[in-house]
Amino acid sequence: MALKMRIAIIGQSNFAADVLELLLDRSNIQIVGVFTIPDKGSREDILATTATIHNIPVFKFACWRRKGVALPEVLEQYKSVGATLNVLPFCSQFIPMEVINGALLGSICYHPSILPRHRGASAISWTLIEGDEVAGFSIFWADDGLDTGPLLLTRQTNVESTDTLDTIYKRFLYPEGVKAMGVAVDMVASGTAPKIIQPEVGATYDPAMFKTENQVINLQATAEKIWNFVRGLDSVPGAIATVLHGNGTEEQIRLFGAHLYSAGPVSNGKVLRLRGLTKTAWIHSGGLLIEGTDGAFVNIRRIKRGTRVISASEWFKQAEDQSITDFSEDELVKRSLLAGIWKAILKEDVESSTDFFASGAGSMDVVRLVEEVKEAFDVPLQNEQVFMAPVFEEFFSLLVRFLRQGSAGFGNQQLDFEAFTLKANKREIRVPTQLFINGEFVDAEAQRTLEIVNPTNEEVLCKVACASATDVDKAVRAAHSAFYGSWRQITPRQRGQLMLNLADLMERNKEELATIESVDSGAVYTLALKTHVGMSIEAWRYFAGWCDKIQGNTIPVNPARPNNVLTFTRKEPIGVCGLITPWNYPLMMLSWKMAACIAAGNTCLIKPAQTCPLTALKFAELTVRAGFPPGVINVLPGKGSDAGQAVADHELVRKLGFTGSTPIGKHIMKSCADSNLKKCSLELGGKSPLIIFADCDMDKAVKHGMSSVFFNKGEDCIAAGRLFVEDRIHDEFIRRVLKDLRTMTIGDPLDRSTAHGPQNHKAHFDKLLEFCRRGVDEGAKLVYGGCRVPNLKGYFFTPTVFTNVTDDMFIAQEESFGPIMIISKFNGSDIDSLMQRANRTEYGLASGVFTKDIGKALNFADRIEAGTVFVNVYNKTDVAAPFGGFKQSGYGKDLGQEALNEYLKTKCVTVEY
Repeated sequence: MALKMRIAIIGQSNFAADVLELLLDRSNIQIVGVFTIPDKGSREDILATTATIHNIPVFKFACWRRKGVALPEVLEQYKSVGATLNVLPFCSQFIPMEVINGALLGSICYHPSILPRHRGASAISWTLIEGDEVAGFSIFWADDGLDTGPLLLTRQTNVESTDTLDTIYKRFLYPEGVKAMGVAVDMVASGTAPKIIQPEVGATYDPAMFKTENQVINLQATAEKIWNFVRGLDSVPGAIATVLHGNGTEEQIRLFGAHLYSAGPVSNGKVLRLRGLTKTAWIHSGGLLIEGTDGAFVNIRRIKRGTRVISASEWFKQAEDQSITDFSEDELVKRSLLAGIWKAILKEDVESSTDFFASGAGSMDVVRLVEEVKEAFDVPLQNEQVFMAPVFEEFFSLLVRFLRQGSAGFGNQQLDFEAFTLKANKREIRVPTQLFINGEFVDAEAQRTLEIVNPTNEEVLCKVACASATDVDKAVRAAHSAFYGSWRQITPRQRGQLMLNLADLMERNKEELATIESVDSGAVYTLALKTHVGMSIEAWRYFAGWCDKIQGNTIPVNPARPNNVLTFTRKEPIGVCGLITPWNYPLMMLSWKMAACIAAGNTCLIKPAQTCPLTALKFAELTVRAGFPPGVINVLPGKGSDAGQAVADHELVRKLGFTGSTPIGKHIMKSCADSNLKKCSLELGGKSPLIIFADCDMDKAVKHGMSSVFFNKGEDCIAAGRLFVEDRIHDEFIRRVLKDLRTMTIGDPLDRSTAHGPQNHKAHFDKLLEFCRRGVDEGAKLVYGGCRVPNLKGYFFTPTVFTNVTDDMFIAQEESFGPIMIISKFNGSDIDSLMQRANRTEYGLASGVFTKDIGKALNFADRIEAGTVFVNVYNKTDVAAPFGGFKQSGYGKDLGQEALNEYLKTKCVTVEY
């Protein structure tokens, strides 16, 4: 018959508390007392708290003996519970033999090693330090050696190459240890518990790693030994090394996150001198690289510098934050409130030097702190920032930086950059002029620059950095490091929140962005505000909502009988994406592509149009304030022949998204294939047909017909490149168009009354003049425009109308990309010929039809070869609707759910069970 036992639990920590909870489920035992450590300030050990909840007597002893003699008052209290078995799940105190042997059945103790190897207080650390292939724990009968007594049971697991002190504890020693303590008690209760004498063969007794002198790493060792030592002290307390600075000073640091390194030579590394290391150590993009005595390398990912943990790769970038001393009265009130939050969590008084983790805080305390600070101060704090600033005064300074940016100001990083001040639209706007790489504004190689010309007055606005192939390589490598580093640590919902942060910042700065867009590209300000900027903001908000909804499917496949098969797909980001955007909608084209790219989890670099990169550079500044990690977004103004080609050629770029002309698109597609067969999506030229039947709503047809051509000065990829107007209304349609054109206000795009601004740049302006000349030469009738606007400086082109255009003419076949309306007649009795004419082009981007007959409209939609069809409307795009063309207008989609597929890859996983 099983023995009814009275158990005393002696120990501390969550491990002991879980053992207590487990044993409470046994009906054949009674927990008669819990013996643990005293409170730290007002913070009680979790074992004591758990025992109190279950009405179990709790005894708290600072020590059990003095000068080797058991304290009588302690013995008396222990004996008062009348325990028949002592259970020591986790105990840091020395328990006298009078207690160990004081229970009728003795004492059983948990030890984190496979005894007799690695006896002592730091057994699991030494399992890793010594490179053991097997780890485990023992439950033994305590004797006067405490970990030399007979074994009751052992459990073991293989040591994985990714294991650290922290991971092996969490995945095996803790959960399996708790269960094994329950098994051991059951065996004692049933009288089946063995007492296996420990052999002396293989027995070791290793130094305690809680002593600082034992935590110093020996760098005169092989890479494997260095690696094992670091992971044996990871995540606490960390291996100690000493940095030798160039000025003769020394700095003690702790190393974490080690792995053996075999990725080849380091490029762009910086030397770091370490005491005891005769060879060079390197800070590089992946961390701190240390060469062992065997010529192999170990890499360190994280360094604790003082009280802060930093990425090792950031060593030389980590200038000490200047202390904030000029706190306002309101900030000092918030300091008291923050101290109250810390005190409630730590259950002790909080001072400037209080260390959150040294005070006993754990992972759930981090979560609680972050959430309470968010609620109290409305700041977007992340868990990682607690680890970066664990000391109260540092944490308060971090909070103040957030608050000084505004409650919705997001990132706390202050950016330094060279800029020019744009004075326009009753504003003074500071616009960056350097490349944006890895979260910083930097000069281009050899200080190369581009002149940016204001198309309204043909004057140079400023000079911006002009990226070279070398600059592109730096940006690609920054994006690559971020993709496999900081960006991967951010959850989809956090990613979506960053995108919403950015959209809110764009909203708050929309007048500035629209002003820059108007001056830089010639867009009419009201249109820039509503469409260029407004739709950009909508794109970021729309795709932010997709971040945590990107998912695969389970697929029913034929099972391999008698086994079963589970097949499922995963949608995964591609990696580094290169984006090349045109000059007609600088910010909107950036946002259309980048928002989908980022939502899918990629990192990117963008080469904006050479002629108007300023909104992209201002946007780069906002990404930092929104909190995007360095390297996730990079912006490189430059020439297509240099920077654009380098993006297409780079082997680390896995996807390229391009909007531009068809000839350049063909060249880019070839480069993508030749480089590394990178995925490519192309939104290219168009010659979109618009058919206007006689039964249309004439007012609406004229309004939208003009918009289809003259919207955004005709610099619109889906502009109606050719209008087919039924012969019965042809002349009336032209009359009404000309009437409206004669009253169109052309001029300064910042003037709120302006309807038509300048063309983007001189080369395009000259191309439009040539386009019109060729139309006249081939016999088309120029009924309006075709020339520069008289008496206006700047690239102002008169809205133009051609009639009597036949299908064989150059202007009927090629895209003008300007404010030129091309009109041809058709007879409403011959729909088949009309559709043949509409489709007789290598382009297939957009199309439109105006008719009150729904049958005609749907017949047109069925037969037209175009990616977008407008019915009784034109230019009606939305961020939720997919956008992209057929034939030589390219392939792939921007916008809508389908756009995500351009930036994702599908992985199929099949499991047999």
